[in-house]
Amino acid sequence: MLKEIGFSLVVNGSKLRGDDPGMTVIGTETKRNRKSRRTTTSYVHQPSLVGIKLHTVYYEETNLIEQWLSINNDGHSSVRVEHIDSMVIRLPSSQYELMSYTSGWGEEFESVYRTLDPKETFVLETRKGRSSRDAHPWFALFDRSRGCIVSASAMWSGNWAFTFEPDSQEQGIMVCSGGLNSWEFWKDLSIGESMESPHVAVVSSESDDLNDISIQYARVGRAFWYPRNELSEALPIEWNHWWSYEDKLINQDVFLRNVEVAERMGIDICTLDAGWFGPTAPDSHWYDYRGDWDLVNTLRFPDGIRMLSDACHKRGLKFGLWCEIEAIGQHARLNQTQPELRAERDGASIGYVCLGNPEAVQWAFQTLDRIISEYNCDWIKLDFNLDPAAGCNRTDHGHGAGDGLFEHIQGYYRLLQRVREQHPHVILESCSSGGLRIDLGLLKETHTTFLSDPDWPEHDLQLFWGASTMLAPSVCLHWGYCEWLGEHPKQRFNPADPQLTLHQLDYYTRISMLGGFGFSQRMPDLPSWVKERYEHHIQIYHHTVSDFVRTADVYRLTDQPKRDGRGDRWAAFQYCKPEGDEHLIFVFRLPGGENSRTIQLRNLVPEHIYEISFLTEGNVAVHLGSDLLETGLTFESLSEEQSELIMMRRRIS
Repeated sequence: MLKEIGFSLVVNGSKLRGDDPGMTVIGTETKRNRKSRRTTTSYVHQPSLVGIKLHTVYYEETNLIEQWLSINNDGHSSVRVEHIDSMVIRLPSSQYELMSYTSGWGEEFESVYRTLDPKETFVLETRKGRSSRDAHPWFALFDRSRGCIVSASAMWSGNWAFTFEPDSQEQGIMVCSGGLNSWEFWKDLSIGESMESPHVAVVSSESDDLNDISIQYARVGRAFWYPRNELSEALPIEWNHWWSYEDKLINQDVFLRNVEVAERMGIDICTLDAGWFGPTAPDSHWYDYRGDWDLVNTLRFPDGIRMLSDACHKRGLKFGLWCEIEAIGQHARLNQTQPELRAERDGASIGYVCLGNPEAVQWAFQTLDRIISEYNCDWIKLDFNLDPAAGCNRTDHGHGAGDGLFEHIQGYYRLLQRVREQHPHVILESCSSGGLRIDLGLLKETHTTFLSDPDWPEHDLQLFWGASTMLAPSVCLHWGYCEWLGEHPKQRFNPADPQLTLHQLDYYTRISMLGGFGFSQRMPDLPSWVKERYEHHIQIYHHTVSDFVRTADVYRLTDQPKRDGRGDRWAAFQYCKPEGDEHLIFVFRLPGGENSRTIQLRNLVPEHIYEISFLTEGNVAVHLGSDLLETGLTFESLSEEQSELIMMRRRIS
């Protein structure tokens, strides 16, 4: 379906493409490196003497291609870059169906399907400054008549865009292009100056099964993109204080009591979220002092943060800490002591430290380095809770008026690289008002990403179904159904509710076990039977599930469940180990699901015999692969909000 992937850019008002008359190919270089091949084609645009290098990486055993541009001003005067498409794909016109996701706070991964009019232009984009605000940076284009798919993802944490339009030069061709959003963007390159465009991942499949696309994203992500260390590979089970205590009830004693219970339950890491830093004055709020990360609220934590870390480590647990390193509050001292670090738009603060300023990157690195070292952190949760939109347009601290957000994102990536180099054992978690900055660019620099703030069950299932179309489950972090201190119409979980049943608790907990697993509960207050059941699931995750989350291909076996009773009312996910001999299957019946459902399994060998263990009741059955592929597994005894976890192994005679 894909013959070649081109590029385009606009320099000094002129659109440049690789096949333009003024473009000369200087040469092509190919390098091979562990199951990948990188081709770099060098061009020069003769009128402007702008040098362009097109970098294309081909990942073996997949159809996935990663592409980006390096642009250098080799001319005799400054040039202005106003638009960059890291990819341009030309496709035969057809009735294409475009799948994408809209996104907002607590509304991430809402799938949308639209038939593209071959005579019209459609733009998929965000202009909010965060990659997953309004829309996620991913699409799948289905050609139903040919039975194939093309998908792409902008590997970029700021504003991005994909455009679908008829070719202006050739009839019967649709052009799909994208990468950096040109809205409010331009970058002036002085003589000898260069820049690198955002990367774009493009993948195709000769089938119309979305699983064939998502498995390629996940395999390449695990093998080439996602950072890994010993702790991230272990998939530690996390407790985080936030939803049950927020910044209102958390204090030193509360944290320590939870640490004690977490150790007994088998949890691996305890994370102190927001509320630990800031002034102690009762009329102050830490939010207004973000940036002054030396402040510790000693009213809440009289013995400091290191004591909490030491308490975790003494019990054999890891210690995590929240920090919104990019943010700057209105009352932060940093506004006065280092005003040159502040991002501004038309002279007004826009609430964050501009990492387009090299001095700001150095300040942020020194701050995180100190926090990690002084508090002996094993995990840093990096949050970002505002929309930068077009970003900073100051011209006095390292970037121009049109590339402030672009350089901020590049600076953030460099910051994360330095932190990982200095502290290779530490997990870096990406969070942004929950899941509003989820992209493959940031997942090249962080170990895991938080999918969303809310976590009620059908929302959780919708999130994971959507996230798994572009991410491996091992980098998808979300907690089980939490006990919220605050108000939310869907967040009604109460572990002490006398109406709560065992199968409901299993259902809620297993949903969180689909990826990175964690809790935000008041652990000391849990009823004994709830605590014991959590311990049961923690053991199963450690001993069985985590290895599948870490290594297996994931097949979505149903359509997407959706919030508010919409979408499919059953959800099933099959995890298949690379060798194909072991499978783990999660099945969930949502409220409103039909009484009986047959789930069709994937990637089985017809001649093989499989032993199927139903882990809830302990039942075991034996089936031939051909029978399972033909008839599937039928579930007739699951009630609403009930689940099943199934281990399936090839029987070796």
